[in-house]
Formats: sequence, structure tokens, C-alpha cells
Amino acid sequence: MPTDYISFRDTHYFSSLICDYLDENKALKPFYNRFPKLENFKTQIEEKQLSFKDESRSVLVKALKKQYETVEVSDSTQANIKRLQNSNTFTVVTGHQLNIFTGPLYFFYKIISTINLCKELKSKYPDYDFVPVYWMASEDHDFEEINFFNFKGKKVQWNREASGAVGALNLDGIEKVFEVFGSQLNGTTNASELKQYFKKAYLNHSNLAEAMHYLVNELFKDFGLVIVDGNDSALKRQFIPYVKEELTEQWSFLKVSEANNNLNVLDENYKIQVNPREINLFYLIEGIRERIMYKDDVYFVNNTNLSWSKSEILKEVDDFPERFSPNVIMRPLYQEVILPNLCYIGGGGELAYWLQLKSYFESQMIPFPMLLLRNSVLLITEKQKEKIYKLNIEFSDLFLNQEDLKIKITKQISDIKIDFSEQKAHLVKQFKDMYDLAEKTDASFKGAVAAQEQKQINGLQHLEKRLLRAQKRKLSDHINRVLELQNELFPNHSLQERQNNFSEFYLDNGSDFIKKLVDTLKPLKSEFTLITI
Repeated sequence: MPTDYISFRDTHYFSSLICDYLDENKALKPFYNRFPKLENFKTQIEEKQLSFKDESRSVLVKALKKQYETVEVSDSTQANIKRLQNSNTFTVVTGHQLNIFTGPLYFFYKIISTINLCKELKSKYPDYDFVPVYWMASEDHDFEEINFFNFKGKKVQWNREASGAVGALNLDGIEKVFEVFGSQLNGTTNASELKQYFKKAYLNHSNLAEAMHYLVNELFKDFGLVIVDGNDSALKRQFIPYVKEELTEQWSFLKVSEANNNLNVLDENYKIQVNPREINLFYLIEGIRERIMYKDDVYFVNNTNLSWSKSEILKEVDDFPERFSPNVIMRPLYQEVILPNLCYIGGGGELAYWLQLKSYFESQMIPFPMLLLRNSVLLITEKQKEKIYKLNIEFSDLFLNQEDLKIKITKQISDIKIDFSEQKAHLVKQFKDMYDLAEKTDASFKGAVAAQEQKQINGLQHLEKRLLRAQKRKLSDHINRVLELQNELFPNHSLQERQNNFSEFYLDNGSDFIKKLVDTLKPLKSEFTLITI
């Protein structure tokens, strides 16, 4: 597929923190371990190899085999699970919520970035094996964030009451979502395949975690993707020492608060993505996922009657580790404790909060993974690309906000120069002589000269704006065609990948859609990708 690129900074959609990280700003070095370049992975491998024990590999492989018992496992995925037993095998991880039918397009870009980085690592380091992993956020409880996807500008939504971990939700009522979605599809083979994906995932399984596991496996099993559900008693038993320390010492609150302060000192424009709680754990039982809190020597679960003394809650951890669910601060540590992981791949918001965690990892003596911004993509049809050329605009123009885009296009195609810079410069030169004269009189005359200069400059600026508005009206047909194209590619004035679902593109491209993305995307190329499909 034909491909173009634009820097992340020039898209204006990424924070200054992430852009500075991609530029390897030296001031940010204390907040990460190693920058994700191929040559840096060797040291990361050596560090993880020393810390990750064979016993942990055995627990992981056994848990994965159990999680895959009811799923048709491809040969490549089965081989990757088996390889994880070996000390020369490492993972590259991405994670995401259990959005209905995968949610926004960037879900695919996360996983494909992970798959392709593993390929590049294997080519560079043939003596090692690298396994792409999708971490299912099955313990998350933000149902409103995942209960819909967009299809051709319309929201397809699963309406129901929900509480507790979303992975455990039964699928009552989701057949209505299938009916609504199916009614919007055409009669093509690709449409039929989409219906089968949805039906087999959501109508043939008992809960959301099982449905998502099936769907993602079906979509990516040919690429050896391994899916990990962290809501697993055996895996959480590995995490018991860290849960206990969180309850008694609360290192995460101290270290992440320090990191947040340091980031703010570094640049007040750096947005703090997450703020730590005193205890960064939830208590998880059927229908409930609520914060664990501590006050007056008592541990208790928010919005419940559950409470323990110190000795009682530590026993609860030993007896039921699956009931202790890490929040956004502790989940990354849990991931790195149970996986032989080298690199986490995420979006800008995710990487921003990972950058807050390095000192916490150091306090727990767990290697901090490399952090890679996932591929970001704008998919453009041949017809849309042809429009871009006919309208004589650059790809980068489309990333501008609409007002800036209108101004740029108007000035670009106007047969009248809409820029009074020369007139303003001439005016300033004329007033220089007046200032020289004012120096020979009193201060009040100098003030009058300055006021008159500003008045005339303001007058020129007003005329310039009026001319611009007049030209916008005159050239409105051309400008509207540009805006119409931008609205197609940036629905709701947002990035396409944050709005559209994969199904729209699968309809036209079928299973080749995924293969084309895998063949095209380069995870270590730190630029926004524009792909013609």
C-alpha cells in the first residue's frame, strides 16, 4: 500500500510530553529506561533475563494453556506459548480494554505494532525468540468506555446495567447489538464474514472476556499473537509480595507522587496523566470492583461493609490473591512481574502515565520496560487521495484545525495577496521618523505618537481580516470541498483511528485489510503513517 509520513509533532494531536520523548529530550531520561531502538534491546534482554526466573515461566505457560482450553489455537500461537518456557524467549506487550467488536481502529494498530516489532527483533537477534502479547483489561470496570463502537458515523451501543469487572459480564442483550449492526451491512462476502466474527464471539460465549479472547484470537492467530488475561488466580499468586507491600508500605503513592512533581518542575505543560491513591488496589468479587482504603488501623472496601485488620487482610491476600485487582498505577508492575517482557507498546496517553512509574519500578527492583508509541495511521482511499491532489493541498494541511485550514487554503488559492506585512513594515518605518522628532520634545508627545502608530496598525489588521473574510466567501466552493474531505478523514474533528471501527474498512478489503497493515506498518518509525488503501 502506498505510504506517506508526517511527524507526530506536526499533527498537533500529540502532547508536548510525548513529542519531547520521541525527540529523546535529555531532560526526560530519568523517566524511562532505554529508548526503543533495535540496538538498545540487547541490554534490555540481558537485564530481564537475569531477573525473570524459570519458575515464573512455568506458572505463566501453565496459566496460558488453561486460558486457551476452549479456544482454537493456531500452530504459531501454540508454538509461542511453548517458547515462553525457554529462558531465551521474551515478550512485547500491548494492552487494551474489552471494547465491543474491538472499538476504535487504533486497537488494530497496537496489536500490529506489537507483532511487527517481534519480527524486527527476531531478525536483529536470531538467538532469541520474541512473542507478541495482547493483555486483556478484563478487570477494568469502566463499562461506559467500552459498550459501543462507531460504524459509518453511527454509534452501535450495548445498553445494559453493569458493575464490577467488565470481563465477567454476561452477554445478555448483546443480540440486539448484533441485529442493529447486521442491518447496516450489505450482502457481500466481507459483510458475511463480519457478521460471523460478531456472532461467534458474542452470541456463542458466556461473558465478555471469553468473547474478546475468541475474537482477537480469530483476527490475529495467524501471526502468533498470545492473549493474556491477568484476572487469573495462578498469575496473581506470583504478585502476592507486591500486593502485601502496597497494603503495608504504600511505595507506589510515594514514588509516583515524586515523579509527578518532578515532571511538573521539568515543564508545567506536561499533563499528569494519573494521580496515585494511598493504596492502588481494588477488591474484586462478583459484581464489585471497589477501592481498598485504610483509616484508623482498619482496611476497608469503599462502598461496602467489608473490612479487615492488618493481619486479616494479609491472610486474605494469601488465601484469595485473585480478589486483589491492581489499578492503573499497579497494573503495569503486575504485568512486568508475570511476563518476561521487554517493551510496552501504547498510545500517547498510556506512555504518559508509564513515564510516571519508573522510580516505583526501581523501588520494587523490577526492570522497567522500554516504551514504544504505537503506530498511528490515517487510512485514505484512492478516491480521497485523488481529491487531495485535485484540491492542491498537502496531507499535513488536513491535520490543521478547521479555522486554520480555511485561512491557509484561502491565502493559497486567492489571486489577491492577503498579507499586509509590507504595509505594516512601511508604517513602522514612517513612524520611526516621528519617534526621532518626539525625542526632541516631551514625553507626552512620544506617547501620542505610539498611540497613533498602534491605531493605524490595528486599522491595517482590521482591513486584512475583512479582506480574508471576503475572499473566504468568494472561494467558498473550493474551501467547502476541502472541509468536506477533512470531515471524511477526521470524523468529529478527531483522528480517524480514535473514531472509526475496523469493520468499515474490512467491508471493502476483507481479511487482506489486516495483512496489508502487517505488511506496511513499521513500529520503530516514529512518524504518523498515511496509508492509501
